[in-house]
This record gives sequence, structure tokens and C-alpha cells, in this order.
Amino acid sequence: MLTVTQLARKYHLSRTTILYYEREGLLLPHSRSQNGYRWYGDNELKKLETILAYRSYGVPIREIASILDRDEDIEQERILRNQFASLEQEIQKLRQQQKAIVLLLEQPTLLEQQMVNKERWTDIMKAAGFDEEAMKNWHKQFEKMEPEAHQEFLESLSIDKEEIRQIRAWSRS
Repeated sequence: MLTVTQLARKYHLSRTTILYYEREGLLLPHSRSQNGYRWYGDNELKKLETILAYRSYGVPIREIASILDRDEDIEQERILRNQFASLEQEIQKLRQQQKAIVLLLEQPTLLEQQMVNKERWTDIMKAAGFDEEAMKNWHKQFEKMEPEAHQEFLESLSIDKEEIRQIRAWSRS
């Protein structure tokens, strides 16, 4: 059993985050001691890991609550597809902003350059808080939900064909 502070340390979170998840009804302690300490067991740890995985995909708290309440694969898939679509819209919006800046700078060659490669994408993901495991989970979900788009995405990063084959192979396992 772990206290809030121990749980926060274990998962590199703040106490405030753990307490926020409790207020939102996502993560309730297993029990409370007489002095008010919250205690979290194995089930709560697994639930927190699930919450953190969904957060790493950018899924809003209210959607996570919906998934956790139902425990249905159909609901999970719907929410992840919606999140994927939302991210795609954001990417398109950012691309439009890039084009507008290029036009303002009158430097159309910027659009022809490879804007994001594998290393840059990895740096972006790490800066967003993804560790290796979260990035692998991201690829697995992408491969599961949209295999053709995943292939195109990997190609857009100028990754060689053999490495793409390897990434897609472990994403399916």
C-alpha cells in the first residue's frame, strides 16, 4: 500500500495531480487510515497507469472517466478515434499556420524542406512528456486504428523502409 506522496513519487507526479484525479472520481484510495492518510493498493496503481496512458495520448479527463466507468472496448475505440481526429485537425491547423508564415516571409522553399524527421519527432514527443514506453504505446494504437496512415506517417519522417517494417512489426505484437 502506498500513500499519496509515495504514489506521486513512484509515477513522477505531483501530489496535486493525484488529488485532482481523486476529485474527478478517477482514482479513489483503497482506504483511509484513522489519521486521514489515503492508501492505494495494486488495483489503484493499475488504474493510475491506465489514466496516465490515456493522458499521454492527450485524452481529456472527462473522456477518461467515461472509459473507466464503462470498461468497454467500443467506448475506448470511439474515444481514441475522436482524439486521433482532434489531433489531426490540430496538425492541419498548424500546417496552415506554417504556410501563412512562409507566405509572409516570402520564402516558399521552407515548405519544401523536411520540416519534421524522426529525430525531431522523438524530441517533440519527449518534450511533451512521453517516455519510450508511451511512445511505443502511441505507435501500437496508431497501427491498430489506422495502419495505412501509420505507414504514411513513418514515411513522412524519412525513416528507411527496413526500420518502418520493424516499427510496424512490434506495433502489431
